[in-house]
This record gives sequence, structure tokens and C-alpha cells, in this order.
Amino acid sequence: MAKNAALHSLTAQHAQNRVRSLGDPAVAASSVRFFKKMHVENDTFIGLRSATLRQLAKDYRTLPLEEVEILLQSGIHEERSLALLILERIVHRAPDTTRKQVYDFYLANTRWINNWDLVDVSAPPLAGAYLADKSRQPLYRLARSPMLWERRIAIVATQHLIRLDDFADTLRISTMLLLDKEDLIHKAVGWMLREVGKRDQTTLEAFLKKHGRKMPRTMLRYAIERFEPEKRRAYLQGRV
Repeated sequence: MAKNAALHSLTAQHAQNRVRSLGDPAVAASSVRFFKKMHVENDTFIGLRSATLRQLAKDYRTLPLEEVEILLQSGIHEERSLALLILERIVHRAPDTTRKQVYDFYLANTRWINNWDLVDVSAPPLAGAYLADKSRQPLYRLARSPMLWERRIAIVATQHLIRLDDFADTLRISTMLLLDKEDLIHKAVGWMLREVGKRDQTTLEAFLKKHGRKMPRTMLRYAIERFEPEKRRAYLQGRV
């Protein structure tokens, strides 16, 4: 009982103190090199590995949403990451009312989900999973957003649907994003198409035969990464 009471008394400040006490300057420097400079120039890394953040998320899984919001709006990258991992913990096996509350919270705070790793860890469990048995129209609104990260959320969220062998929204949103100007969208679309191909290569190849010659090179390379070498060359050379 005492342990449960302690968990319920945790705050964002408590979590921030732990995060900052665990920072490693060498890991922080590595993180800055790992991410594209154009997307981290206004970000601060203090150097926590993902395994440490996942353990902290487990420790802070009872943090109220208003406290999670403080973490999510932090200028420190790892604190935003921790917030999203806590949200994933909150929705795990939660009732639909809780899942909707977290989903609404998530979409209201997309401006803080502002790097590819933050999108990729959060979009499938927080957006894709919630919409699995509902209208997918919110994903299409995100796909039309002028905000890079919202467009990435739209396509990466469909990873959850792909795992259910439901490919239609991935293919439609991929088509919407074919001519996107951002490399991080090209990579995300190619990645999701590759995920479709892992489960149904025929569906992926039908999409590629229709759109492959129009796709940005990076998107195509990601999509065909698991193909046999000769077939991969054929797609890259436009012979399919």
C-alpha cells in the first residue's frame, strides 16, 4: 500500500530530477550526432538511453496527464520521450474512455512531438491503436497537415493497422504523401510500405507497379529493402 501511495504522489518535477540525474554527456553528444542537425538545433539532449527511459516510464506510469504534459512540453528531448512512453503505459489494457482521453491529449500536443523518434515511438500505440476500431479520418487530416511531424504521425500510426493485416489506410496515405518534399516523410512511407510487404508482398508489389516510378528514391529504397537483389535492381532501374 505504501508503494502504491508513493507512486500516486509522483510529479513531473520528481521525474525531471531523476532524468537529469541520470544524464550522460557522452550519450548526449552521440544523440546530437545521430539526429539530423536541422531537427535538433533547438533541442537539448542530456544523454539517456532508451532502455533507461522505458524503465522510468514504468516507474511513472501513474503520473497524471497534467504532470505528463509538463514533461511533454519540456525543452529536453529525453523528457518529451519519457512523457510519450508514460502515455503508452497508461493506455496499455486501459478502458476506451482512458484511451480516448490520451488520444485527444496526444493530438492536442503534436507540436511537442517534434522529432522522428518521438513520432515513431508514440504514433502506433497512441493514435493507430485507438483508431483501429474507429474512423481513420483523423489520420487523413494529419496527412494533409503543413506540419512535418503530423504528416509523419499519419503514416507511422498505420503500423498498428498493418499488424492487424489492415493495409488500406497505409496505401492511401502513402499515395497522398508520394510527392512530399521532406526526406523524413519519404523514409517513413517507405518503411510502412516495407512493413506491408513483410505481411503481403503481393499487395506491396501491386502498389509499387502503380506508383514506383513516381516515388522519391529514398522512399522506394526503403520499400524494397527486403526484396531479392535482382528484383530490387529491376525496381530501381524502372524495369517493373
